[in-house]
Amino acid sequence: MGGGGGQRRSWRRVEAALNRAFADSAAGRYFKIDARDTSFTKELRAGAATFLTMVYIISVNAAILTDSGGPCTVGDCTPLPSRNSSAAGPGPDCKFDGNPGYQRCLERTKNDLVVATAAAAVVGSFAMGAVANLPLALAPGMGANAYFAYDMGCIFLALSLLGLRSRLARLIPRPIRLASAAGIGLFLAFTGLQAQVGVGLVGPSPSTLVTLAACSRTDPTTGDCLGGTLQSPTFWLGAAGFLLSAMCLTRNVKGGTISGIVFVTVVSWIRGTAVTAFPDTEHGNANFDYFKKIVDFHVIQTTAGRISFAGFARKEVWLAVATLLYVDVLDTTGSMCSMAEYGGFADGEGGFEGEYRAFAVDASATIVGAALGTTTVTTYIESTAGLREGGRTGVTAIAVAVLFAGSLFFSPLLTNVPPWAVGPSLVLVGAMMMRVAREVEWAEAKEAVPAFLTMILMPLTYSIAYGIIAGVGTHIVLHLFDGVAAVHAWASSFRKKTNNKADGDQITATDQNIAQTV
Repeated sequence: MGGGGGQRRSWRRVEAALNRAFADSAAGRYFKIDARDTSFTKELRAGAATFLTMVYIISVNAAILTDSGGPCTVGDCTPLPSRNSSAAGPGPDCKFDGNPGYQRCLERTKNDLVVATAAAAVVGSFAMGAVANLPLALAPGMGANAYFAYDMGCIFLALSLLGLRSRLARLIPRPIRLASAAGIGLFLAFTGLQAQVGVGLVGPSPSTLVTLAACSRTDPTTGDCLGGTLQSPTFWLGAAGFLLSAMCLTRNVKGGTISGIVFVTVVSWIRGTAVTAFPDTEHGNANFDYFKKIVDFHVIQTTAGRISFAGFARKEVWLAVATLLYVDVLDTTGSMCSMAEYGGFADGEGGFEGEYRAFAVDASATIVGAALGTTTVTTYIESTAGLREGGRTGVTAIAVAVLFAGSLFFSPLLTNVPPWAVGPSLVLVGAMMMRVAREVEWAEAKEAVPAFLTMILMPLTYSIAYGIIAGVGTHIVLHLFDGVAAVHAWASSFRKKTNNKADGDQITATDQNIAQTV
């Protein structure tokens, strides 16, 4: 016992010396370590927490984009003697009948997209940390704007350099900004409770939309429960990880969020158990074979540099770009401002320190990501996991970039972090983000109603932008009467002053006439 206690004290002394040395260095002064009341090791832990809660994007984003076919065409299909082939070569159906050539193209595309996703996260996160000095991590997002990624990135950059995104942020009323942070917390928690990126406690229902799940068997297509509610072994393992992380947080144990993720992941890597991430299926065996490589590196072959403006001669494309741009600007800007509010570096007027550089970095990273062949790069709300661990400077974002760079070599391990390991941390971070809701004036209906709509619609519409739009719109309508009343009062006062002045001028003229007569 004494030896263990001595080792811990020795480590604390080494850690304190390392933190002091970094804080006093030129790098420490640049990142404002002392000014923001943080330390080097705390920033590294925060970076690890953020990375572990968003590492799922490497495999998930690649899988979603690969499902679209990517750059693969009928020309990649292998000619086979079947009804789908003709003298001119394979027909369009070859893309759907398991053609080996087309499947090889899809596999190559998926590997390309894994690298593109990680590389875009490296560039975006490093730039956010080094240029804007903010603890916010960036990575390709999963949205409807994939097709327009490059073009919207250029527009984002123009808006950022002109300062228009900063002005937009300041136009959002304070109650909406506060509610946005809480709404994002609900959004994260709701995501962490679902099966795709969470523990699967909440599932779809044909009658009530959502219901209690964690089922022993589910429909792989619809996600509907086929039996055994609350009998999913992976759910209970995720619940154990949740309690472990929550216990660490309540006792202020360093790296509390990370501990739960690592525990659940390691247990899930054991084969032959009910909670394994590698079940004895064709897909599970393929994943395990890739996992056993541990180290692997892939060079992008097909997705990089595929940029085209051919469709922009059609007006409907410009309409789509304008719509997606409006929604995405609100989404990204609202997320950044909300995380700044949660992290304590907002200025109280809708802005935050380093916002101009942050918006420019966010837009520039989108251009890089698009050139690599992936979707719009955006600031991830999972960055709040790092904020919860105490991250306050760009060192956190740089740590995330370094870990994503490592994922380019250790993707067999990191692409197999199961969703039930990540979900609990999202729920915990969501709970922590609810604290800003207390600053809303709930007794004042004109603030409470827009704030509530903002909060509730973010998770229910699965969109941060829609929540902000609803909140701002309601805020304007509820304050419209006050504006009309103020204008009416001003007009009445103006008319009264005008009439009084006219009456006074008439009395003066009458008095002068009387005086002249006398």
